[in-house]
Amino acid sequence: MLFDLGIQPAYHSARGAMYCADSLEMLAKLPDGSVNLVMTSPPFALQRKKEYGNKDQHEYVEWLAAFGKLVFQKLKSDGSFVLDLGGAYEKGVPARSLYNFRVLLKFCDELGFTLAEDFYWYNPSKLPSPIEWVNKRKLRAKDSVNTVWWFSKTEWPKADVSKVLAEYSSRMKKLLEAPEAFYTPAKRPSGHDISSSFGKDNGGAIPSNLLQIPNTESNGGYLSGCKLLGVKSHPARFPAKLPEFFIKFLTEPGDLVVDIFGGSNTTGSVAETLDRQWLSFELEREYVAASVLRFMDSPAEQEVRRAYNAILNRKSVDLAGLAAERVGQQLLFA
Repeated sequence: MLFDLGIQPAYHSARGAMYCADSLEMLAKLPDGSVNLVMTSPPFALQRKKEYGNKDQHEYVEWLAAFGKLVFQKLKSDGSFVLDLGGAYEKGVPARSLYNFRVLLKFCDELGFTLAEDFYWYNPSKLPSPIEWVNKRKLRAKDSVNTVWWFSKTEWPKADVSKVLAEYSSRMKKLLEAPEAFYTPAKRPSGHDISSSFGKDNGGAIPSNLLQIPNTESNGGYLSGCKLLGVKSHPARFPAKLPEFFIKFLTEPGDLVVDIFGGSNTTGSVAETLDRQWLSFELEREYVAASVLRFMDSPAEQEVRRAYNAILNRKSVDLAGLAAERVGQQLLFA
């Protein structure tokens, strides 16, 4: 185990653990200055209550600030807190809520965070919403962008954008093949000579702060496992490529990544794949039990049900033990 947090995890691997517990209580148990990155997506401040739980907009900022205060204490001096927040409308009118911007100001003005950079997650596959203003009355465009605040504890968080380079455009690929055919060296109006930077293959382009990531997971192990068990998947999952971007960008192998609103534990599973240590906290046991499916590579139905039911019955599942048992059975019947 990474730390003794006083309770057994719902399941654990060699790199991390998922707990069915209150995040405020679990955060308080972590050593101060121990976390490299908190990457999470809390329930949004929506007017209509959702099954995964959400606060009214007016109380949301103070509620979330209680978590932010603890996160600030637990982060290393070069650590980061990445917070994905969806947009919302005011009740009964086609006017946008400012809650996500109030969160930003609260965290920076009162909790001590620095806004390292603002990101925007564009989900091109998102359905038109809200229905009243977009589909029925046709007064607004569909809401397809989340604000993603990259907070840091100081002005100099650990970061390396070369770890998240984007694929070159087709035009840039042609330029790299024959720079002289596409570009004539010249000084810019500012006086800077940038000719030396063209024609050099750096492995990819610097990404922008607009992240275009479709949320279209439909045939992954998590959803297929939920279907196999006949249980509901988490209704507000973010795609793996979102935490993957920030984990690669802001941490190194062996660093500790924490998700305080674990849900289906996308963050933990990505951290596991990227050789980071991880901790994930989620209050709803059904979501915790189903999230173990992200760590089970093409298991048999009997194995899936056993792990799921064990977690529901408050037993701790050792993922490494499950994997070793599966290998042993394969050798036995080979």
